Amino acid sequence: MSEREQAKQIIDRLPEYKISTLLTFLRGVEFDDEIEDDLFCERMIENYENDPDKDEEFTLEECKKEWGLN
Repeated sequence: MSEREQAKQIIDRLPEYKISTLLTFLRGVEFDDEIEDDLFCERMIENYENDPDKDEEFTLEECKKEWGLN
């Protein structure tokens, strides 16, 4: 049985008054992941924008040669 299925079984046995507490926790966990994803994306954009070589262009042949794909 998967962890998701186990969690669902536990939730099904919980009294109704405990569901709101669990829901608050789950929303917090979901929100944390979104924040981490957003921060990661912001760092990636910032790294790109601050990269002095971002406008440098390479031909396909130059890339293949550098990567050993001749």
